[in-house]
Parts: sequence; structure tokens; C-alpha cells
Amino acid sequence: MLKIYDPITARKTILKRIPPDEIDVPTAVLERIATTFGERIGPEEAVRRILHDVRTRGDAALCDWSTRLDGFPPGARVRVPVPALAAALEALDTPTHSALATAVDRIRRFHARQPLTSWLTSDLGGTLGQLVRPHQRVGLYIPGGTAPLPSSVLMAVIPAQVAGVKEIVIATPPEHGTGEIAAITRAACALCGVTEVYAMGGAQAIAALAYGTASIPAVDKIFGPGNLFVTLAKRQVFGVVGIDGLAGPTETVVIADETARPQWVASDLLAQAEHDVLASAILLTPSHELAELVQFEVARQMETLPRAEILAQSLPGRSGIVVTQDLDEAAALNNHYAPEHLCLAVRDPWALAEKIHNAGGIFLGEHSFEVLGDYVAGPSHVMPTGGSARFASPLNVWDFVHLVSLIALDPATTLEIAPLAARIARAEGLEAHARSADCRVEE
Repeated sequence: MLKIYDPITARKTILKRIPPDEIDVPTAVLERIATTFGERIGPEEAVRRILHDVRTRGDAALCDWSTRLDGFPPGARVRVPVPALAAALEALDTPTHSALATAVDRIRRFHARQPLTSWLTSDLGGTLGQLVRPHQRVGLYIPGGTAPLPSSVLMAVIPAQVAGVKEIVIATPPEHGTGEIAAITRAACALCGVTEVYAMGGAQAIAALAYGTASIPAVDKIFGPGNLFVTLAKRQVFGVVGIDGLAGPTETVVIADETARPQWVASDLLAQAEHDVLASAILLTPSHELAELVQFEVARQMETLPRAEILAQSLPGRSGIVVTQDLDEAAALNNHYAPEHLCLAVRDPWALAEKIHNAGGIFLGEHSFEVLGDYVAGPSHVMPTGGSARFASPLNVWDFVHLVSLIALDPATTLEIAPLAARIARAEGLEAHARSADCRVEE
């Protein structure tokens, strides 16, 4: 089920990055679009029409699309009542409540270490500085397609709270045909103290957050991963609002040597592959023996996993094992691929980490396995995908703030540098700029 590749073949197949616009859309998706719109159009056009409809008709369009796409009951309320959030938390069993509470504490303590510091200086004449200001209102999209994800509530809400965001809005798809979001997700919202929660998903949810409706005020920035339609919608509304990035399917790379436990490596690969049929789980190892043992273990463990149907598609599709010449080549392949998650199951993970340039998160040693990062380690599990780890970062408190430059020059400094500004302005052909500087000097 999990194929073994040589590095050259792997670069042309499972390690080859395909731009989002070039990914083939499954036939089943195209057929659903045709059924919904009554004509054959692509996902980009479908999203454009949904966004335009919600922008122009507001709540009515939001409810119409939620009914057509999510089986939302006509007349049901999109906003989740606050008592329903509190009741879900109250009904939560004690062990799960304790686990979530511990996760909240660790995530908050980690993000509280990230410095958000305004500063002032008088070294340049007068006072110059930088003010850090939190966004006023943000929208967090929490996926809920194949499984509820209360952990994503924690991982997105807490950095926003630490950054000082005043209004935090959650949008998450309802369970199909019910109009209600999963109880565990409602409990996570209540545990984090979020009271504005909407049972809405897909492109229509992104439209409501970006443009606002009569019942849902627009936000300043939208965060969170989603399916193809959510990703396309975020791309199309960028500029009207900010976005955190364009998320793709989850992915993990494990670099392992002969000291790694095959059972553990296999379990780590399966943990990521079960997310989605497009998920990627890749092992890079210089040990051919380990490669074969992991291949066997993956097949053995998969037999008893309940999401075997998803695994049967994700493992042969975008996953595999690559036998490298050595760990240096494994590190080079990882840097080329730039994965969301990188696990180092090697004898000396700290030494190998020095050679890693591109990864959303690095998990050092077999006791720091990626599933802990999904839930309770501390850093947000919202990490860059699709190779964007080359330039993007995991979700953090800086994503929820913006910087404001402060300029308060003294008169002497103004007299000194105003002629310089005038000269540069005239070099650019902007005479009004130049005269604005000249008049200060003349007086």
C-alpha cells in the first residue's frame, strides 16, 4: 500500500509540488457543481457566484446556500445560542474536559512567550517608534467536514486572545442536515470563552465574514483551513479582508534512521494520512531495512483502523517511503519539499535539525511525535502547507496584530531633513511634495 521510491523518482512524484491552479478537480466534485448550478462550471466560478450572492443578498443568500450545500434546515438560526455552548461544556465528560483544559493552559503559556512590544526612540531626532495594535475583529474558520475539530478552536482562539483581539468570531460547518455544530466543538468554544459562533461553512461562510450581513458584522481578517471552496473563497476576498494564508491538505515528513521504531514511525504516518484522501505522509530514510519494516507495519496497523477507506486513497496517492543515500540527502529532500510537519526519528535529532531550513514545525525525537503537536504540546497546529513553509510561519500572536509607525520629529530635525525630502520629490517629478517640504523651511 505504501510504495518505496528512490530519490529521483520521488522528486518527480510524491515530492513534486503542484500549484493549486493545476491540481485536477475530482470528477465527483465537478458533477456536484453542475447539479447545484445547473451547468458545468469550475470551482473558481462557483465560488465567485456564491460570494457575489451573499455580498448582494446577505443573510437570505447565506441561508439559501447553507440549505443547498449543507442541508441547513430552513428557518434555523445560523448563530449558535450562548446557552447551547455552555450546555455542551457542562455535558462534557470529566476526562475530556480535563484534557482540553490542560491543552488550553499549555497553548496559552506557549503563546504568552511570544513578545508583542511597542517601542520608541529619540536617536533620529524627536520621537520615532512602532506601535503594536491588535486586530479589532477576526473570523476563525474551523473545519468540520469528515470529523469535528475542537482542537482547532483552541489552536486559533488562544493566540488571538493573547494578542489582545477584542472580537473573535467562529464559523464552522453544521453537521449535515441538522443545522447544529458538533457538541465537542461547542464545548471547546465555551471553554475558550468565545460567544459569537455561527453554524456555517464553505464559501458562503467566508463571504459572510468578509462582507458582513445584516446579522453578522464583517471581520478584519479571516483565519483557518478548509476545503477547496473555502480556500478559493479566501483567495477571492483577500484585499477586502486580510487572510492568514491558503491552506492545502495536511502533510507530514518523517526522517528516520536505523534506530527508529518501525511501529512508531508507521503510526505517525497513518495519523496524518487518515485526515483526508489528499493528505501526504512521507518517510525519508537511509535504511532500506527500516523502509521495509515500516511498509509492513503500515499495512498491518491499517487493518484495524476505522478510517481505512480514507487511508486506502491517501497512502497510494500522495504518500510513500523514500530511501536516501544518507541523512544529509534526506534533509535536502525535506528542504525542497518544505512540509507542514517534520518529525526527526534519528539518533541525534538536534544535530539534524541544524540542517533543516523549511518546515512548519520540527518534532525532535520519537517522544515528540506530531500528534502531541496536534493537541497539547503548546504551539498552534495551524501550520503552512503546500510548500509555503519556505516563506510562511505557523499561526502565532503576530498574525493577530498590525504595526503602526509613529513619527514625532522635533523642529531641528525637520529643518535638517526637509530639504532632502524636497530634492528627492523633485527627482520623482512630484512638485507639490517638494513645496510641502519647502514651506516648512521657509517659515
